Amino acid sequence: MRLREEQIKRLAEKVCSDLMAEGLIVCRHGQAAAVEGIAKVITLDIRREQTLEKDAERILDDTIASMGRGADDIDRRKMLRMIKEKLAKDRKIVL
Repeated sequence: MRLREEQIKRLAEKVCSDLMAEGLIVCRHGQAAAVEGIAKVITLDIRREQTLEKDAERILDDTIASMGRGADDIDRRKMLRMIKEKLAKDRKIVL
């Protein structure tokens, strides 16, 4: 899912306000700074997941190409999911 910058900012604002309402955080440098930090973390996580997706696609394409005709019976979606899960585990990314 691709989020626009505005959507990420609204999500960060919601996370920050919910955490503050529950008393889980105190914004010493103001709520705007906290929202900015949360938005940066969300953006970084999205980029990591996009990189993971591209790497999984590349690995799958390489694997299928090396298998030749034997790759005809492979369920591409299932294999891609398995590769993504393995890469995510190796890279310590929560999907």
